[in-house]
Amino acid sequence: MQRLYDFIRRHPTGVDSFWAVFLLGLSGLSMVANADRTGERLAAVPIVLGLCTAVALRRRAPEKMLLLTVVMGVAQLVLGVVPGVADFAMLVIVFTVAAVGERWASRLALVCALSAAGISQLRWSSSAPQASLAEQIFVVVVMTVPFVLAWVLGDSMRTRRAYFSQLEERAARLEREREAQSKVAVAAERARIARELHDVVAHNVSVMVVQADGAAYVMDAAPDQARQALETISSTGRQALAEMRRLLGVLRTGDAQESGEYVPQPDVEQIEDLVEQVRQTGLAVDFKVEGTPRPLPSGVELTAYRIVQEALTNTRKHGGPDAGASVRLVYFDDGLGLLVEDDGRGAAHELYEDGGADGAGHGMIGMRERVGMVGGTLDAGPRPGGGFRISALLPLKPTH
Repeated sequence: MQRLYDFIRRHPTGVDSFWAVFLLGLSGLSMVANADRTGERLAAVPIVLGLCTAVALRRRAPEKMLLLTVVMGVAQLVLGVVPGVADFAMLVIVFTVAAVGERWASRLALVCALSAAGISQLRWSSSAPQASLAEQIFVVVVMTVPFVLAWVLGDSMRTRRAYFSQLEERAARLEREREAQSKVAVAAERARIARELHDVVAHNVSVMVVQADGAAYVMDAAPDQARQALETISSTGRQALAEMRRLLGVLRTGDAQESGEYVPQPDVEQIEDLVEQVRQTGLAVDFKVEGTPRPLPSGVELTAYRIVQEALTNTRKHGGPDAGASVRLVYFDDGLGLLVEDDGRGAAHELYEDGGADGAGHGMIGMRERVGMVGGTLDAGPRPGGGFRISALLPLKPTH
């Protein structure tokens, strides 16, 4: 049964041609039965052929077949050919045009459906002179109902098809939007991981390089200091590996997460440890906390830590050998303030990774992106007395 249904769907014109031949055969039998009406039978032949042709090609050219049917109907009225079996084609054409034809053709089919029975009754009313007016009206109504029902059924199929088409288009549009949103989310996650990796590598590797240079310089003169520098390199390397393991774990499946190998993200409380680590590299850092410390959103705490980390890293790399820095955390009622200053060689010499004298390198870009994600503000630039200054305000709730 399924194969038969698939064959019918693949060959609509063939199926329509079969029914057209069947209708032609019934019409031929009807004409043979009316052997006493030879003249009318000869006039009916082209009309029957035209109506059967309309049935065969109704889905290939519905509008043209409707016009052909109208012409055949007019010819039938002019030649006085009494309606017969072939006129069933009019019902089929009305349904087809209402379902798949153009709107003007559908309206024309509706007009023909409403008027065909009345015109037919007027044309051949003399054949039944004994019928009363009420009987004639009843006959017109009975004959009109099938045509109207055919048009309504076809129009409802058109509406249903249009509805399903809109649903498919909407589903396709939603799928495209979901794919676009997924791509945006993936790009945002990659940017976040890139910022984290930049901060981890830039800070920890810088510390390790400074300690390695110091250890090489005092290896013979002060072995104890060299040993301490090597221990600092070792602990810094472990910390960097732990943070990179946490970041790279985001790109893997949940195996490592389930084993609990990832360390928590840095927060405000670890800024003091960060400052102490920087001090061990030889950079003098003054650290102060103002206000009453309290728990902050994790995004705000991570952003604060990374800003301080990036600022001290750039001070150590570009501030010069005698540079000093200060870090101040200020707890406000509605947020957290950060102020990181150094007295190094100034903005003209602070190249910030990409060689820009205005500090607009990858580090500053990462800072601004982080601050923007939590709805804060960032101000960075040279100090009036020399050196560089970074000021940030991180609200407890995003402002956008």
